[in-house]
Amino acid sequence: MLIGHIKEIIRHPIKSLGGEFVQKSKIMDYGLYGDRSHAYTDETKKGDFLTITQFPEMVRYKARFVGDELMEEYPKVEVMTPEGKFYDWEDGVLIEEMENKSKRKISTIEYTPSHVPIGPIAVEHILLATDASLENLKEIWGNDEVDFRRFRPNLFISLKEKIPFIEEEWIGRRIKIGSKVEIQLVGHCKRCMIITVNPDNAEREASLHKTLIKERNNNFGVYASVINTGNIHVDDEVQLLD
Repeated sequence: MLIGHIKEIIRHPIKSLGGEFVQKSKIMDYGLYGDRSHAYTDETKKGDFLTITQFPEMVRYKARFVGDELMEEYPKVEVMTPEGKFYDWEDGVLIEEMENKSKRKISTIEYTPSHVPIGPIAVEHILLATDASLENLKEIWGNDEVDFRRFRPNLFISLKEKIPFIEEEWIGRRIKIGSKVEIQLVGHCKRCMIITVNPDNAEREASLHKTLIKERNNNFGVYASVINTGNIHVDDEVQLLD
């Protein structure tokens, strides 16, 4: 059954940095190619991942791959700072800037194209959200400025029938994207304070999280695991399988 199409594909080459919008990509066993394949670690906390929770301005730094999606190694990872300067993700000048702002000692870690452990990705392979749910959340919160980037999905789906939160009813079922890729919806995404951080200016708005806790049991978006790998494209049809 046709349920919609892929409106946006978003990957985050570096955990907690702003992501990049791509027109096409590969779905790997671990999820979207290169998603959270690189990360900064907080040496002041014994090497835990540095995230927006500790350093909200991370969201204003945007990461992207520069080059083709290779299986042997990742393309160059480039970071654009809030001021519009570009650096290699391991450039000493960039690291020093982020250390000064976060008041933390920062190291780097990266994985291979064939394997990204669940740790950096969080709970499951892929995070999915829908346009109907986002529009409904705007009404619930009473604010039209809810940007879906706050929720950091990999796939943003435009539904054929605009039924808010219908994706939660599909948990346990599979969906097919394009001609080959299949994923299985496995559970709700419980949200944290990261959604309160505006992706444009890093300002906090706690009432969004409070609203989601009160009205939606703190759920927004659903996690999916990969069943069949392959290529996906923006505008690919999305079908709910029997």
